[in-house]
Amino acid sequence: MAKMRILSGMRPTGPLHLGNYHGALANWAAMQDTYDGFFFVADWHALTTDYETTGAIQDNIREMVLDWLAGGLDPARSTLFVQSHVKEHAELFLLLSMITPVPWLERNPTYKDQIVQLENKDLSTFGFLGYPVLQAADIIIYKANGVPVGIDQVPHVELTREIVRRFNFIYGNVFPEPQALLTETSKILGLDRRKMSKSYQNAIYMSDDPETVRGKVSQMVTDPRRMRKKDPGDPDVCNVFTFHRLYSDEALVTRVNAECRTAAIGCVECKKLMAENLVTGMAPLLEKRRKYAENKSAVEDIIREGDARARAAAMATMEEVRAAVRI
Repeated sequence: MAKMRILSGMRPTGPLHLGNYHGALANWAAMQDTYDGFFFVADWHALTTDYETTGAIQDNIREMVLDWLAGGLDPARSTLFVQSHVKEHAELFLLLSMITPVPWLERNPTYKDQIVQLENKDLSTFGFLGYPVLQAADIIIYKANGVPVGIDQVPHVELTREIVRRFNFIYGNVFPEPQALLTETSKILGLDRRKMSKSYQNAIYMSDDPETVRGKVSQMVTDPRRMRKKDPGDPDVCNVFTFHRLYSDEALVTRVNAECRTAAIGCVECKKLMAENLVTGMAPLLEKRRKYAENKSAVEDIIREGDARARAAAMATMEEVRAAVRI
């Protein structure tokens, strides 16, 4: 039987951090044997909020693909491509925008949240309001059966399903309704206990070298109520302990859990133990990334071949779409 097809993407806004890795990339890599995966660099989507600063996009595309390869995406098992290299995305976006009611877009929770969070940017653009329509085009042009997402992204997939139902009602059944595939994620916070983010400058990047990692771990905020070493701590609210769960063995996790609660271990020592295990855990990612980075032509070939596979699928879909719309 043919595998179910899934699709997901990331905006090339800078290097990927461990939040991106544990929140999405590791899941993508784990799904490759079960699903026919299409994973794209969403460079057009990057313009929705950063349309004035496009100079770094090309470098960011290459760096993102390097992080993807280091994180386990395999071009022999998945299709890796760049959104803007497949112009059919834009054509389908245009056609879908003709039938998508504006109130559907205005009620999008992410739209409302980002207007508040990015108040320093002018987001009163059609592109920002309409990006969920482009997102729908990205998904359905490959007739994806599923979209791996966290719970906060489910409304986006549901909007895509609504657009599909409207298109199929008007023009006939062309597209399947994609399902949200809820994925298990390990939620890790940044150095300051806020969401790990480039904009907060609190991230540990997949490409950070060991000394950089050690330096960043030394700055991590622990249990905010533990003011002195002699004070008992609560590992359940400590971000360092969250990293221990991911990168330390079971025996050390058990030990740190007990010793923190009894003040038998201080935060400095706890951080040092975790940092060394984090460095060890990241070593295979760094080595794989280094090998790809040294072979620029191989990475370009991977993107070129992925673009070609994606373009062939998108062109076939658009032939059906044009016939249905009679245009």
